[in-house]
Amino acid sequence: MTKNVWKKYILSAHIVLMVLLFSACSGKSKTSFLQEEGDTLRLRYAENLQIVKYDRYTKVTLRNPWDTLKILRTYLLVDKADTSAISLPEGTVIHVPLTRALVYSSVHCALLQELGALDHVKGVCDVQYIRIPAIQEGCQKGEITNAGSSMSPDIEKVIDMHPDGILLSPYENSGGYGRIEKLNVPILECADYMETSALGRAEWVRFYGLLFGKEKEADSLFAEVERKYLTLRDQVKEISPKPTVITELKTGGTWYVPGGNSTMAKVYADAGARYIFADIPQSGSAALAFETVFDKGQHADYWLIKYNQQADKTYRELKSDYAPYANFDAFRNRKVYACNTGRIPFYEEVPFHPELLLEDLVKVFHPTVLKDYTPRYFTNLAE
Repeated sequence: MTKNVWKKYILSAHIVLMVLLFSACSGKSKTSFLQEEGDTLRLRYAENLQIVKYDRYTKVTLRNPWDTLKILRTYLLVDKADTSAISLPEGTVIHVPLTRALVYSSVHCALLQELGALDHVKGVCDVQYIRIPAIQEGCQKGEITNAGSSMSPDIEKVIDMHPDGILLSPYENSGGYGRIEKLNVPILECADYMETSALGRAEWVRFYGLLFGKEKEADSLFAEVERKYLTLRDQVKEISPKPTVITELKTGGTWYVPGGNSTMAKVYADAGARYIFADIPQSGSAALAFETVFDKGQHADYWLIKYNQQADKTYRELKSDYAPYANFDAFRNRKVYACNTGRIPFYEEVPFHPELLLEDLVKVFHPTVLKDYTPRYFTNLAE
């Protein structure tokens, strides 16, 4: 073997050896990374929530629903019983289960009651809107702190109650939460209402279950909600033609309707109806003039409205409220269905029980499908 050939042989051998070494290192690194990863809980519908379980903590990541390329919050849930030192990534540490929570909304109070965790709520805001007897009684007895308005809570009362977590709903460009942020108490941003599907919002129950030590109860609850919702959806999936529907009432000079990408618009579709404003791209509400609604919705088959008053609304009262309402086909054909939220817990139940709303809507749009079902929310107006 010549000297040059020998050098080439040695060089080739070195190259092969280096490739093998790098491959081995790369493989080891990848395996190590996979071992360090936690157990990701498979969420089927929630788009703004990720839950990953590690040996000694659970990492919960909330995507910013207003800028989906950013993270809204990262929470690290650590068992209160684990008092030994632990190395954690960056994020807000929450010692769970929460046992002295301040809860801003009636929606989440109602959910915690269903999970069997209402006794972990030690403070509320806007108590006048919370129609839960145990909360009202607790506030009267002083066992639950009435922290006043959610827009400006009584900071001294909040301090005195020693909360271990504050559950509130975030808003775009809110500018923060004022003095409450300086208390060194974890703020849990309940952005479930920004999900774009009914089951996506309902699936957030799994996060709240982890917060209050009710994981099994939450998983069981959501599984049943999902099963019932999908069963109802499939019952009307192939029905044709699909009836058309408009919703809501005029407020002042504006008629606010759900956007075509909203949760409500998708529930109407799942109920086997064709929502007149499905082409509006917003996921929130769209502000329209009466003339616009009338132009597109005059001939809609059904009209769904929600209102809050002591006595149930009638067709006569609806016409008295605004005479042009009577020009809609749904009014003339007596197919206006209404929910009086003043006495029916629509807003408390529907966010985490969309199957109950879907059942109502299927009954409205396809009365022969659920012959023996009595509507829970929407009923035809009386004359």
